[in-house]
Amino acid sequence: MTEHAQAPTDVTFAQAFRFWLKLGFISFGGPAGQIAIMHTELVERRRWISEQRFLHALNFCMVLPGPEAQQLATYIGWLMHRSWGGIVAGALFVLPSLFILIALSWIYLAFGEVPLVAGIFFGLKPAVAALVVHAAHRIGARALKNRWLWLIAAAAFVAIYVFHVPFPAIVLAAGLIGHFGGRYAPASFALGGHGAVKQSFGPALIDDTTPTPAHARFTRLRLMRVLLVGVALWVAAMAALWLTVGIDGTLAQMGWFFTKAALLTFGGAYAVLPYVVQGAVEQQHWLTGAQMIDGLALGETTPGPLIMVVAFVGFVGGWTQQVLGPDARFLGAALAAGVVTWFTFLPSFVFILAGGPVVESTHGQLKFTAPLTAITAAVVGVILNLALFFGVHVLWPQGLNGPFSAASALITLAAAFALFRYKIGVLPLLAACALAGLLVTWALPVVR
Repeated sequence: MTEHAQAPTDVTFAQAFRFWLKLGFISFGGPAGQIAIMHTELVERRRWISEQRFLHALNFCMVLPGPEAQQLATYIGWLMHRSWGGIVAGALFVLPSLFILIALSWIYLAFGEVPLVAGIFFGLKPAVAALVVHAAHRIGARALKNRWLWLIAAAAFVAIYVFHVPFPAIVLAAGLIGHFGGRYAPASFALGGHGAVKQSFGPALIDDTTPTPAHARFTRLRLMRVLLVGVALWVAAMAALWLTVGIDGTLAQMGWFFTKAALLTFGGAYAVLPYVVQGAVEQQHWLTGAQMIDGLALGETTPGPLIMVVAFVGFVGGWTQQVLGPDARFLGAALAAGVVTWFTFLPSFVFILAGGPVVESTHGQLKFTAPLTAITAAVVGVILNLALFFGVHVLWPQGLNGPFSAASALITLAAAFALFRYKIGVLPLLAACALAGLLVTWALPVVR
């Protein structure tokens, strides 16, 4: 890649705001695709942050509960423009998806199956599968630069795919391997996780040697202040729900349930979905199992983190429970989706704003970076498992015992070819696949 002679000039808050808003509308492809988009835009093209600083932050976000791509956006926004920069970056990563899901959920509930929407979804699912495979390839190519990291990634894949080992156990095991690997094989574990060989795209605004800004330096006072504000916001929101709908009200129960879910999302949305299904479907009966599957399809094909499927759960639950009465079903459902989103993502902001200064103080310290390097390698194996999960569900939409979808396979192969061979952008790819889905569902239903 061509090196740039000078670092970019300072980025204003308004410029950053416009980028984060754009990212919220193009962040398709799940966490792997979203991280790849941010790497391309922020590291390679705009050079707002260097490769190593980007990867150091990503390693931290990977081990937190919650959506790592949204947390990474929050981290970079905070590093550039203090707390409000992080809040804006993280919020804009989520809000477009929330509004889109509210609209699609309303169409889903009010009008049933709409052929136009069904056709678009039929084409988008293979596109998302191809995006995840492509992003997994890109991230793996940067992360797995020696045999030890390859072995860790392979072991993680086997552990989660064959033996169904919980993701937190994989993270713990990889962290221990990195801890001892950094001590006995430092050359293999001091490589920066996703970027085993230092890669430069030219001087960056936040470069490898850029001093940590004053607002990002760790102090106990700042840590306590962030934690107190986070707890106060949670208590205020929950108290408001208790006072208005009661402790047993649907909205209050949603707030409490999704707070617990937010703290269990190690490994992304798929790691926590069984817990959500168990609580929202089987225990609370906010929606049916079939509706949950439809909501997951919506979450897969809209921008933003896949865990935004919880907004669909909240909307359907608010609609069926009529939380604001039968004459305000849409408003009640939209409010429920907002409540669920608030309690799901509030912990993510607290984790980043409280923990970011700690991470910024660990640059170049092998005892901190070696475990994160190993964990990142393990996550590559987990992402490969996710790519396989997507592929199976796209090609056999009714399960492995059901029919093979030849049309989905053709769209997936075409999307993958366009990504790997021509490096087509995300939006043109999704538009083309949506058009193909409409063609298949309307004009050629027999090949489905």
